Amino acid sequence: MRASALIAAAALAAALSSAFAQVYPDRPIRLVVAFVPGGATDTMARQILGELSQAVGQPVVIENRPGANGYLGWNHVATATPDGYTLLMAENALAMSQALFRDKATGFDPLKQYDAIAHVASSPMALVVANSVKANTVAELVALAKAGPQKMNYASAGIGSVTHLVMEVFRDGVGMDAVHVPYKGGGQAVADVVAGHIPVTFASTQVAKGLVDGGKLRAIAVTSAGRSPALPEIPTLNEAGVTHADVDLRFWYGIFGPKGVPPAAKAKLERAVQTVMTDATVRGRLAKLDITPEFAPGPALQAKLAAEIRNWSAFVDAKQIKPE
Repeated sequence: MRASALIAAAALAAALSSAFAQVYPDRPIRLVVAFVPGGATDTMARQILGELSQAVGQPVVIENRPGANGYLGWNHVATATPDGYTLLMAENALAMSQALFRDKATGFDPLKQYDAIAHVASSPMALVVANSVKANTVAELVALAKAGPQKMNYASAGIGSVTHLVMEVFRDGVGMDAVHVPYKGGGQAVADVVAGHIPVTFASTQVAKGLVDGGKLRAIAVTSAGRSPALPEIPTLNEAGVTHADVDLRFWYGIFGPKGVPPAAKAKLERAVQTVMTDATVRGRLAKLDITPEFAPGPALQAKLAAEIRNWSAFVDAKQIKPE
């Protein structure tokens, strides 16, 4: 009797899943970005928005929810109804924040509270300075920082953000003192460097390229293993003689949903992301910004997030970096 009940329940679940798959999605999908417009994650999401909408068959609308160094947007998605209509475009700040805060106050844990949908892409970062900064190389920047009567300031997208901890890795590698000035997002941080209010920051190459080409700021190094196609004249950190901790200094991007997204919805979303990231037009567009499409299914993204949390936790602990 019990076996037949289990079989019936399984058949019902399969039927419901099949029915859901046939109608999902039947309304627009919100893609949450946990930072202000203009930053790396927002830029990445907007590069694929049209094609992703076509692939899922409904409009995908970006919703910027900045605040608390990403936590407001991340928690909004984690606590949303897991129906496949609220998703998150996240970056490695999700792992870095866990490494720095361990979220003892909130209990937030992306490994437990999210369903990983698909890994999307990666891109290097550029070390950029304001035009008023009298340094054209890493060595000159470090010398300038050491010569000044006060410590040099640097901007980031927020405490625990990618730009914050990547700069901490850079500072550790070159022995440079600097004061952290956190913003509510990468767009605001870069804007203040362009305005000359802050001398230096890290930015994604897709954000940096237009500003460098337009003469609004200067790039002096990139974090990729080889030179960036977006900024081919700019040396890598390795070429500049910088050695650093064994952590990934590139941006990576992935799409997550709240825990419990129906398997049919996850499968359809995963296929849609794969379609978009293998599209020749999309790949050509991203190549101009030095974004490398790197589709991987949900389980691979989940494993990557876990590994990133471990690696960055090791760096944070070794260097005794504390939340400010």
